[in-house]
Parts: sequence; structure tokens; C-alpha cells
Amino acid sequence: MTYIVNEKCIKCKLMDCIEVCPVDCFYEGKNMLVIKPDECIDCGVCEPECPIDAIEPDTNESAEKWLDINKKYSEIWPNIVKKKEPPTDNEKYKNEENKFEKYFKENL
Repeated sequence: MTYIVNEKCIKCKLMDCIEVCPVDCFYEGKNMLVIKPDECIDCGVCEPECPIDAIEPDTNESAEKWLDINKKYSEIWPNIVKKKEPPTDNEKYKNEENKFEKYFKENL
């Protein structure tokens, strides 16, 4: 098992999870974070730190698509080890649905 970041992170990117990760397995895209599954040690400390439930175990039914996305983009995006300020308008996107289709950016 590993943990993944799902679409709830898109346009919110709160970054509380980064501070607690003991192995620095988070990677930063333009408008979301991802976890590199091969680096995640399954400790689970990041999951409760996310106030919007954007981190979940890859064993959840809805996680399969996100596991692939986390794998792909953690190979492309830069590693992030220090918390930054979230986007200033993150509150208005917090409960929005279908954010992947609307806002996801590959940064390629």
C-alpha cells in the first residue's frame, strides 16, 4: 500500500502534508501535489494533516486513477520538501467537484 494525492488538492495545494513526510516523497505541479509511490513508506502521517482529505491510501476504490497520475507526475515534477504558501484563492475551490477535468495542469 502507498498513499496518493487525489483531485481535491487541485487549486488548493495546502501543503500541510509536506511538513510531516519523513521521506520527502511529495512532488509539486503548478496546481497540485503528488506522492511518488515508490518512495512513500506507507507511514500514513500525511493523511490526517490534509484538511480537505486530498490524501488517501491507494487501496481505496477511487484511488486507481490517482495512483497512475501520482506515478506519472512524480517522475516529471520537482520534489518539494518545504511548505510554501497555498494559492490565495484556494478557499473557493475547496469543495468543488470535477477539478481534474476543469483545472489540472501538466506543467510540461
